[in-house]
Amino acid sequence: MTDPTLVGPVTPPDLHAMTYNIRRRMPHLMRGNPDRWASRKWLMKLILQAEQPTILGVQEAMSDQADFLTSSLGAHYDRVGHGRNSNGRGEACLIYFDTRRLRLVAWKQRALSATPDKPGSRGWGNHVPRTVVSAEFTDIATGSRVFAFVTHFDQLSRKSRLLSAAMIIELAKAAHASDPDALIVAMGDVNADVDSPVYAALTGVSVLRDSWEVADERLTPQWGTFSDYKRRRAGGKRIDLILVGPGVEVLRTGINAVRFDGAAASDHEPVQAVLREIRPATDAPAAPTEGQAT
Repeated sequence: MTDPTLVGPVTPPDLHAMTYNIRRRMPHLMRGNPDRWASRKWLMKLILQAEQPTILGVQEAMSDQADFLTSSLGAHYDRVGHGRNSNGRGEACLIYFDTRRLRLVAWKQRALSATPDKPGSRGWGNHVPRTVVSAEFTDIATGSRVFAFVTHFDQLSRKSRLLSAAMIIELAKAAHASDPDALIVAMGDVNADVDSPVYAALTGVSVLRDSWEVADERLTPQWGTFSDYKRRRAGGKRIDLILVGPGVEVLRTGINAVRFDGAAASDHEPVQAVLREIRPATDAPAAPTEGQAT
């Protein structure tokens, strides 16, 4: 068994962000199948208990899986988001957050479609509903605003991925316009590699940057983030991303390809980053004028 800790808990003003496609629970799998949730959920619990991220973006969670993650993280965590179907059920993107550090101000779930406010709506070529969950927080330790976006792009439709990227950019732009000093983080499985037009759309404007590219330190090799339970592979495709706004410094990042006696907790590897708000420099005190006491 390998130590699952890559980053672990952090202290203010640092913020630990993590994105994790946990792979939806599939029924009727034979014992010994690496995709079997009953076996791999305990590995996921070890990772989450070791890492204790300040904010965690999850993709592909079914309701029982979402509850298991909540219990694994601990009583001081809460979550927002629900299933992607019109009735609020089914596979979900979720935002988990440490309530000792972040106070929820507002949140919203949108469909990745031409009718984002219609739950369960599809379009743009995606065959199943896709969503983005947005949340605004107050950082209890620093008083700063934090905007988080968690999403999962369609795996089949290039058009859908491009239009979904455009929606994320617009949401990030709106957050930045409302508070240029806010910490903005967008996370998710975009089902596209870094040489794709989708990645170019997400990072080609100044509002979002790839944390892997701008980090002061990389804690791991560039493991492929979709392993399909196979051996970890250096130099693989990065389709799971943590993107940050212009007011964010990335201190450390890594791809947590931990294995437990050769077993992986999901078919995706979680991506983690330690973030810090770039605070504007305070103005130097004015020089005393003639006759002013010093």
